[in-house]
Amino acid sequence: MTTTEKRIEEIAAMLRERSRQDETQQKAFDTLYEELKQYKEDFIFQAEKPFLLDLLLFYDSLNWFHESLERREMSPDVVNDSFQYLLDEFLELLYRRDVIPCEGSERFDRKVHKAVRVTPAAKPEDDWKVEAVLKRGFLRNDKILRAEEVSVYRYGTENGEKRE
Repeated sequence: MTTTEKRIEEIAAMLRERSRQDETQQKAFDTLYEELKQYKEDFIFQAEKPFLLDLLLFYDSLNWFHESLERREMSPDVVNDSFQYLLDEFLELLYRRDVIPCEGSERFDRKVHKAVRVTPAAKPEDDWKVEAVLKRGFLRNDKILRAEEVSVYRYGTENGEKRE
């Protein structure tokens, strides 16, 4: 074998070895990628699991309530109490996730309220007073999760006058 042939054979051997190394690296990468994907999916599942179990318990309560209504087992007072229980149970589910209702406020506050309806005010001191809460607002860790939707009184709007 000539020197050139030996050199070509050495280069071919090096290329075969490099190819095996690349295949090994690719398999290791694929395995690592699959493990990371599985870890991510498991992490998300484990993070969501307590919340999902709470939702399933709430579903059970709703289902019990629905079946009781269908069987007409409850008086109107019991229906009212049972429905209030469901609301309280749902609020408890939110509390466990650090979600709390916004505190009530007599005056409109842009930080926590969203005005969705305007009612003319008879007196100037009623300007920007909250008439009614239409949808309750919620906070999580002192941050607005959902602004409270309110109806507000505005003084000087009865003639279609726009005020800011």
